Amino acid sequence: MEQPALTNPDALHSQASSHHTATSATTTTTTTPKMELFVFAQFLKFEENLLHMANKLTYREPWEYSNPQREYENGNNTASFAYPILRNYLEHTFRKVKAEGKIAYTEDNNFACFNTGLVTPNLEDIFGFFELNKFPNPKAPYFFKAFIKKSDIEFLRLFSYNQPECANYFDRPDLLLFNPRLELIPDIDHIIQDNKYRMPSPLKTAPERELRTRLIGAIDEIAKRVKINYQIAIPQFYDNKFQLLIPLYLLDDNAPDMALVVERINDKTYSARTCLTIGMAYNNARLIARPHSEWLRP
Repeated sequence: MEQPALTNPDALHSQASSHHTATSATTTTTTTPKMELFVFAQFLKFEENLLHMANKLTYREPWEYSNPQREYENGNNTASFAYPILRNYLEHTFRKVKAEGKIAYTEDNNFACFNTGLVTPNLEDIFGFFELNKFPNPKAPYFFKAFIKKSDIEFLRLFSYNQPECANYFDRPDLLLFNPRLELIPDIDHIIQDNKYRMPSPLKTAPERELRTRLIGAIDEIAKRVKINYQIAIPQFYDNKFQLLIPLYLLDDNAPDMALVVERINDKTYSARTCLTIGMAYNNARLIARPHSEWLRP
């Protein structure tokens, strides 16, 4: 089964508004399920809050794709949203802390907050802050108040003795690193059948034999390179398990065209059955930590 990026657009529909860039004349609007954030809390101006978080509150880093047009054309529909990387990060961080029981509540349950895992330029923790929803016919049990820093006086008044922890991805640090002793076995047939729409434009209409030859060559080469330098592989967290991302150079030796998803099967073997666009890969990797990589940039 094909692995979608964490940034599946079906999980990223804003109840406040949906932002569509001029990426394609064929963009269509579909009914999509709410993000879990929106099930938990009502947001009136979600994208304005993203803008504030990205530009005013958090430590500056790239939260948008450098080439949304290319991302969209290669199957990444989240390129049509504003700040797609930040949007994805907040949604899946919320899911993770919720699963870990790390959403903090006041004793009367009138207020709630979670640790976003992000920090201000002065390295203060940033929290999502909520109040019990008192609107008539509320759409969610809580109402989003703001993203606030740790020194905020209201946060200190309510949560000094119950500060929520950030999401944990480090119980098995060995899974975050590529093990050169394991054999990497790709499923070329599955990669081609389920990922052709994510291929760079010149290869979308290429004969299957040419595509197969390029894939085999690119995977063989990067498998040798990552055994020499394990830091090439970047971890991602997907479907409650860790996977690794390694670059595929199909057209240009200087810039990767896609990311191969590598999953550890046992103590002997890695399997590779799907690929992501570079934007999808960055999105997923950013959930664990900001990638400091020569090849993985949004």
